[in-house]
Amino acid sequence: MLRGPGENLPWQPATQSSAQPHDEPAPNVQYATYFMPRQFYCVETICAPCGAVIAWAKFANSESPTNIMQFLETVYPTEESCPDYICIDKACLVLSHSIASGSWERWSKTSRFIVDAYHYINHRVTDYLCRSWCNPAPLDGSAPNLVILDYDKRGQPYYKRAFNTQACEQLNAWLGGFESIMRKMTVGNFNWFLHTMLFYHTQRVLEKQEKQENSNDDDSSDDSTDESD
Repeated sequence: MLRGPGENLPWQPATQSSAQPHDEPAPNVQYATYFMPRQFYCVETICAPCGAVIAWAKFANSESPTNIMQFLETVYPTEESCPDYICIDKACLVLSHSIASGSWERWSKTSRFIVDAYHYINHRVTDYLCRSWCNPAPLDGSAPNLVILDYDKRGQPYYKRAFNTQACEQLNAWLGGFESIMRKMTVGNFNWFLHTMLFYHTQRVLEKQEKQENSNDDDSSDDSTDESD
């Protein structure tokens, strides 16, 4: 989440903002007047586990579960397009909202909402819904695609996460380096700059994947040659 996307100009009034906990509803901030345009609250991104950016959008007032669900409905309009897992820092709130609004009847057929590993440790232990349904690494066998068995150098078995749940957090850390200059941009320049940077970031991720695949293919061909010799 990139704070303050530079929608305010120097002659516009400052925007009141407050920190929003990941597992609590968004506070209702009251503004004195609405005669001037304000800053957008944040930029929301959707990334694949490899780091490739799928979509992004600006949220005007808050990162509320309602806005998140509307964003997901726009990006994934059909059941065929929905991913198996949707990892987000406030997945438990999004799940509760989806159940209350009735949209969970459709999403439950294809997807499961989970909290990323970084924010999950800070969610309340007493939250039964979060602990039971949004655990990113359950060991009860309920999500075998999230946790896999691997072996260390000594041959000892251990469990590890099958996917990188920190892809968006890593993208945010990279985008944070441009925040100081993006705050001073006009709306059009901000949109163009952010979209261009995300495009180049995705191209770079895909190039790394291609190089890694080619390297693995070369290694496998070398092994087959050695065996034939």
